[in-house]
Amino acid sequence: MNRFPHFFAASLAAFTAAVHPCAAQAEAPAVGEVKAVAEEAYVYGLPLVMAYTASYEFWLDKSSPQYKSPMGELVHSRRVFTHEDTAVIVPNSDTPYSFVCLDLRTEPYVVSVPAVEKERYYSIQFVDWNTFNYGYIGSRATGNDSGDYLVAGPDWQGEIPAGIKSVLRSSSQFTLAIFRTQLFGPDDMPSVAKVQDGYQVEPLSAFLKKPAPPAAPVIDFPKSNAQLAKTNFFELLEFVMQVSPPGTEEKDIRAKLARIGIGSGRKYDFKNLPPTHQAAALEGVKAGMAKVRERADTIGTRVNGWSVGSAFGNRDFYKGDWLLRAAAAQAGIFGNNADEAVYPMTRWLPDGSLIDTAKHHYTLTFPAGQLPPAQAFWSVTMYDGKSQLLIRNPINRYLINSPMLPGMKKNPDGSLTIHLQKDSPGADKEANWLPSPDGPVYMVLRLYWPRTAAPSILPLGERAWKPPGIVKTS
Repeated sequence: MNRFPHFFAASLAAFTAAVHPCAAQAEAPAVGEVKAVAEEAYVYGLPLVMAYTASYEFWLDKSSPQYKSPMGELVHSRRVFTHEDTAVIVPNSDTPYSFVCLDLRTEPYVVSVPAVEKERYYSIQFVDWNTFNYGYIGSRATGNDSGDYLVAGPDWQGEIPAGIKSVLRSSSQFTLAIFRTQLFGPDDMPSVAKVQDGYQVEPLSAFLKKPAPPAAPVIDFPKSNAQLAKTNFFELLEFVMQVSPPGTEEKDIRAKLARIGIGSGRKYDFKNLPPTHQAAALEGVKAGMAKVRERADTIGTRVNGWSVGSAFGNRDFYKGDWLLRAAAAQAGIFGNNADEAVYPMTRWLPDGSLIDTAKHHYTLTFPAGQLPPAQAFWSVTMYDGKSQLLIRNPINRYLINSPMLPGMKKNPDGSLTIHLQKDSPGADKEANWLPSPDGPVYMVLRLYWPRTAAPSILPLGERAWKPPGIVKTS
C-alpha cells in the first residue's frame, strides 16, 4: 500500500551521499565488487526502506500530512482512500482501513476481534518491515467469530496465555497490522464503524492485567519521507536491518552489504573513495533500479494484457528472491497473499500497446455470467500511470466494484461494460464510468477472497477464469 511511485527515479547520487561508513580506506573492495554489491543492495533494500518510510510518515512524523496515530495506538479511517492519500502507492479504495504499528521489542501484543456478521468480509494483514506477510486474521483465515490472537517479535520466548487462538510471529521488531473492513455503500459507514470499534489491540501485560515490563530503549528514528528515502536510502536500510534479525537466507546478502559499509558498524567514508569506485557504485544502483522496473512489469504472466501472478507472501514464499520482493513493493507495497486477494494489474491492451486515456477512450467488458469470481467482492481501480496514485476526478469515483452492480447498466446480452476515459461518456453511461487520468493509466482488478471452485482465477498457473482485455474505442 509510499510516495514511491517509481522509486527508480531516485537520485543515483544517493549512493555516494548516504552509504554508511564501513572500513579503512585500504580495505575498500575492488571496483567490480562495489558495482555488483551496490546493485544487490538496492534490490534487497528497496522494500525495507519503503516499509520504514510509510511507517515513519504514518506513526512517527506528527508533521506529516499522512500521520495516523502514535505507535501502538489503533486508529480507524471512517472513509475510503482518495486522491489526497499519497503515502502509499496503489492504495485500495474499497475498504475503510484501520492501522496500527507495534513495537515488539519488550513484549507481544494481543489483537482481539469481535464477531462480525457473516455477510461482511474483513481481514487483518500482519506485515513486518521486511514486507513479509506473516499472518492473517479474518473472514477467510479464521472466520467471523470473535477471538484473541498474540503478535510476537522475533526474539520473544514467553508462555502463550490460555484463550489465545494462535500466535503470529514477526521477523522484525516492528510490525504493521492492516485492518480492512468491507463497506457495502456510502450509507453503510456506521455499520463499518461499529465493527472497527470492536477491534482491540493491547500489550500482553495489559491483556493479562499484569504490570508492564521495563520499557525498551528509546530509539532516535531516522527521518524519512519520499525525498529522504532517496537521498538517505542506505542509511535507512541499515537502520531497518538493525531491527530485523537476518533469516538463514539473508546471511550471504548481508555479508556482501557489509563489504561496502551497510550494517558493518565500522567507519568508512564512501565519499572519499576514488572516482572509479564511486562511478561503479552508481552504475550498480542504476542496474538495480532497471532490474526492479523490469521485474515489476513481468510479475506473473500476461493474460489479455493483464499481468496475473502472486508477488506477496511470507519469508517462505520469497525463499530469498529479493528481486521479486522488490518488484512486489514497487508494484504496490503491502499487498495481500494470493489466497486473500488476487491483483491482476495492467497498463496495456492485449496487443501490448500502452493505454493512454489522454488520447483514446477504452472499455472493459465482462461477458454475461463471467464477472470476477470472488467469494467476498471484486473491484476495478484506476490510478495515474506515472504516480500510481488515485486521481482527482469530477465525480469522486476511484473504482467500480461489485457492491455497485445494482446501480449499473448491463448490456442487452447481460454483459457489463465499464467506460474508461477522462471525460464523462454521457449521462446515460455515467453509472458505468470509471474516470481516468489525462495520460497513461495503471489499473488493478482486485478479487478479495478469490473463489477456489471453478471458474476460478486460482491456482494462478492454471487459470480457468481470465480477465477480459481492454478495448480501444476511439
